Amino acid sequence: MNRRKKVFISLLASSLILLAICIGGMFCADTARLTDFSRKNLSPSLDCLFGTDWMGRDMLARTLRGLSISILLGILTAAASAVTALILGVVSATLGKAADTVITFCIDLIMGIPHILLLILISVAMGKGFKGVALGIALTHWPSLARLIRAEVIQLRESPYILIAEKMGKSKWYIARKHLIPHLMSQFLVGLVLIFPHAVLHESSITFLGFGLSSEQPAIGIILSESMKYLITGKWWLALFPGAMLVLVVVLFYKAGENLRKLTEPGSVHE
Repeated sequence: MNRRKKVFISLLASSLILLAICIGGMFCADTARLTDFSRKNLSPSLDCLFGTDWMGRDMLARTLRGLSISILLGILTAAASAVTALILGVVSATLGKAADTVITFCIDLIMGIPHILLLILISVAMGKGFKGVALGIALTHWPSLARLIRAEVIQLRESPYILIAEKMGKSKWYIARKHLIPHLMSQFLVGLVLIFPHAVLHESSITFLGFGLSSEQPAIGIILSESMKYLITGKWWLALFPGAMLVLVVVLFYKAGENLRKLTEPGSVHE
């Protein structure tokens, strides 16, 4: 088996596991909220793989449901951030010095502020919850990719076919649509996938701190936050399994992004 096939199989395996977690969480929506005080604080067993919490709720169902919420939020915000980065990166490098100066200033400004701090401020200003967290992540995770795309566009503008198109009188919009954006798709897709782990971790972080999703939702941040008070009583499974599953999801998406980069960038994978 050549290396390219191995990378593709790894990408496929990561994607299928993430899809299974997401679908499992959707089917566990009702079970995650079901309470049974006769089964509270049960340690992990064959009947309850992740144990139960202080209200008798199945921790496996709650973890899967929380991860599905995080994955949905991560996909939406990563897509919004990547599209914003693509648009601003192309505009910055094609519409002249004034546009480039303004967009570069915005990139430097946002990158100069800690993500968590800016994310908390936006989330609180928008009323927290799903909407506040989504807007906060979408508005704070585009600068790095926008800077990368801007640098790539500056290099592409010196390509012979771009110079020929300019001499033929083609508009900047035509050149961007027909020549620049198609060449930026690999960076766009890889950037989108790699933004996702940051989005999930930041969503869980601010939710854990109380500035994110509602406590009524079985989000991973809520689960971990609630479990802290029970760790000293020996209920280790309340934090261990949700935390481990969160790390697994982040690693899987990171691996998927790396494998996608290897498949889309010329010369990254040798036969």
